[in-house]
Amino acid sequence: EEQVKELEKEIRRLQKSKPAWKELMTLLESAPSVGPVLSATLTAYLPELGQLDRRKISALVGLAPFNCDSGKREGTRAIWGGRAHVRAALYMSVVSAVRFNPVIRSFYQRLRSQGKRPKVALVACMRKLLTMLNAMVRDWTPWQPQPASP
Repeated sequence: EEQVKELEKEIRRLQKSKPAWKELMTLLESAPSVGPVLSATLTAYLPELGQLDRRKISALVGLAPFNCDSGKREGTRAIWGGRAHVRAALYMSVVSAVRFNPVIRSFYQRLRSQGKRPKVALVACMRKLLTMLNAMVRDWTPWQPQPASP
């Protein structure tokens, strides 16, 4: 617990030393379920955030599904590679988002009702959250809840 407190102090110190980081972290934390850990991780390990399109940023983090086909055999799609630190932080944030972020919650529930396994649905939510955060940084706009579709 003391190590966690020391690391949090270090994150705050670094945040204060670089005003651009502070602005970026504040922008990211405007989204529900995005806290200081995810915003610091994205700031430190994903400087390309907001500069790439949704497919490239997903592949960079390792959230793009890649096939495992050979000849006529069609294998399952799986995620792999990419930046594991970012993926781990996104996973923990999505676990929270499924409960507290209305957009991610409805997306997760829709995938589960379609028969997707829980982990598959969580990975899809990770990609969706990353895409939304990427768009927020690209347009430099804080979180805006999406209106419910009819």
